[in-house]
Amino acid sequence: MQPKSKGKKIQSSKFSKKKEFSFPLEKENFMIIGLGILLLVMGYVMMSQNSVDGFIPTVVSPIFLVAGYCVVIPYGIMKKPKVIAAEMKEDSAVAETTSSNVKTS
Repeated sequence: MQPKSKGKKIQSSKFSKKKEFSFPLEKENFMIIGLGILLLVMGYVMMSQNSVDGFIPTVVSPIFLVAGYCVVIPYGIMKKPKVIAAEMKEDSAVAETTSSNVKTS
């Protein structure tokens, strides 16, 4: 019987970088999402008027709701903080300067 050998752990400087976890949304993101929620509340309040033929409940409130649901809230979620965007630029610049062992024809 062969003794069980434990797998070797190969550590390279390339893989030893540990990034600290940070929450992806910052104060600015939450402010934008809050603005979207405010648009939604205003849209629903305007829609709750009793007038069926009114301009505000039939035209303005759906515009507010679509803007809140489809524009402002998704923008607030997808907007990257400036620090992360700068790190991504730096990482892409490093990736462009490194060479590969793969030969292409």
